Amino acid sequence: MPGELDLAGNPRLPRNVQWLIAARTARSLGQGVTVVSFSLYLDALGYSGAAIGVVLMAGLLFGALLTLIVGPLSDRRGRRGLLLAYECSAALASLAAMLSADEIVLIAAATIAGFGRGANGAAGPFAPVEQAWLAREVSGATRRHVFALNATFGFFGMAAGAALAASPSLFGHGFRDIATYRLLFLIPLVGSLASIGLIGLAREGAVPPAEIPRHLDGASGKEVARRENRQLRRLAATNAINGLAIGVIGPLIAFWLARRFGQGPALIGPALAASFLLGGFGSSLSGWLSVRFGAVRSVLWMRFCGLVLLFAVPFAETFGAASTLYALRSAFNQGTAGTRQSVAVELTRVERRGLAASVQSLSLQIPRAAGPVLGGWLIHAGEFVLPFLLATALQALYLFLYRLYFSPLDRAQRSEA
Repeated sequence: MPGELDLAGNPRLPRNVQWLIAARTARSLGQGVTVVSFSLYLDALGYSGAAIGVVLMAGLLFGALLTLIVGPLSDRRGRRGLLLAYECSAALASLAAMLSADEIVLIAAATIAGFGRGANGAAGPFAPVEQAWLAREVSGATRRHVFALNATFGFFGMAAGAALAASPSLFGHGFRDIATYRLLFLIPLVGSLASIGLIGLAREGAVPPAEIPRHLDGASGKEVARRENRQLRRLAATNAINGLAIGVIGPLIAFWLARRFGQGPALIGPALAASFLLGGFGSSLSGWLSVRFGAVRSVLWMRFCGLVLLFAVPFAETFGAASTLYALRSAFNQGTAGTRQSVAVELTRVERRGLAASVQSLSLQIPRAAGPVLGGWLIHAGEFVLPFLLATALQALYLFLYRLYFSPLDRAQRSEA
């Protein structure tokens, strides 16, 4: 029953929600590995910083194109089949990258599977499908709890995967052997296969009755659509700024640590594992704050703390200090991912939630795709501070606009509690 509580006092989750969160956790293991290893693999193959950025950009742009198609399609078609199709293609891409030493095969696989993007367990371009399905299963405060929990388990899986990226060093396999990097693609392969099994256990029920968000209640059909579209345009504008800020440094943090401090996967893996682990705890905190004080307010508070820490990272003098600041920043910044997704799906009625989730994802991905080229070029040129300053300035603008556009939503959420 939706109103039941578990032993910890949290809402008892529907079975489909449990399977989807479990699938995200399995998927995030592989993403955690590749966010550490993939840019370093390309570096070991002799790619320049700008070339690494171009490869990452290709995966993000391909994902954006699919998102444009898949999100709205999921409002009319079954979501389970779409998620299974994604996992099968990701599994084949991982298998190809593991077995082949051909760089063309590697880049094609990376473009399809989005290696190195660090999506916290989200289903790549099919993430709007997952979000819309979760939003259909639960509502109100329970929905905000579920989205935060989904992100939390994604972060924990990423942390485990990032730690596993260092495992070859523990068994005497040095990363000077290029084949060691290919061996790591076994983990995303296993993660995708596990996700296929878990999603296969979920079952889509009947579409629930249309639900009008509180801030749209009482309006005519045309007026509701007009207000929804205005909110979606605002969401796209703010996310575009955030996406560019993320892209400048986020997918390249392993490359930045390697160039700035001369370290390899053996130390970078555990360092990024700590950042994802703290991101998971931050996601739990964000979920609690969103229920208690409002989703938008929790995003603003936490992202401001993350902004200060992001600014401090490039001025750290040692690897330990820089990785610690970045990990703490992840708790406050990335920890809001689930809460921000819950805000996005509450901007529209149930029958348009695939579209809303697509706008949320697409408006992040396209600008984020441009960021790695700029960031990679700057890092390769020895500019270790400027990418962080650019990201900080962009995220400050994002917070200003997010507060301006979405603060009224907290009052609507409090009225439904």
